Amino acid sequence: FNSLNHDMTLPEFKFIWYMEYSHRMWGRAVGLAYILPAAYFWRRGWLSRPLKGRVLALCGLVCFQGLLGWYMVKSGLEEKPDSYDIPRVSQYRLAAHLGSALVLYSASLWTGLSLLLPQHKLPETKQLLRLRQYAHGTTALIFLTALSGAFVAGLDAGLVYNSFPKMGERWIPDDLLAFSPVLRNIFENPTTVQFDHRILGIASVTAVTALYLFSRKIPLPQRTRMAVTSLLAVACIQ
Repeated sequence: FNSLNHDMTLPEFKFIWYMEYSHRMWGRAVGLAYILPAAYFWRRGWLSRPLKGRVLALCGLVCFQGLLGWYMVKSGLEEKPDSYDIPRVSQYRLAAHLGSALVLYSASLWTGLSLLLPQHKLPETKQLLRLRQYAHGTTALIFLTALSGAFVAGLDAGLVYNSFPKMGERWIPDDLLAFSPVLRNIFENPTTVQFDHRILGIASVTAVTALYLFSRKIPLPQRTRMAVTSLLAVACIQ
């Protein structure tokens, strides 16, 4: 209110307050949904030794995620007397918060599917090994693309250029390396952050498409083929 939204009314403030409050309460509910059943299953002796380690790791990651969320929000409330910029959270902490959430979600999904679905016993052919390696590389690229989106959000970099595929009238904008040292541009220059996110997004869609085309040449179980096809469909929608 003091720095930017001087004409904000109390009902308008309540709207954003309840958004934040709902997000926090939902996060706490997620934490309870992990910890309470885990304690019950542990006490009943339903968890194997390897699964106990995984459950402890997931519960610890849930707690770390909440702590990281608090640390992120705190950065947006710090007073900056010499700055007249729009108050916002640190893009580094926002990316860390999103990244840990993606790791938590992926680990939870992987654990759940490992328990619900029997593992396919496939012959370890050269093509299958290549497909698995390529799938892991594609996963890492998608993860990196998502993290770059957090930097776009944290810096409001989406407001800099709104044309595609060019940025304004140029393929490569003039202010791409305006900051010094050069490395700062990757994380703090809104133009560079948006440019990197575009390149990573295009690379991710290309990688997913290539993964799908390569998978068509290999005899795969129906479940695996459906997963690869779904990945391509979601990538196109995204």
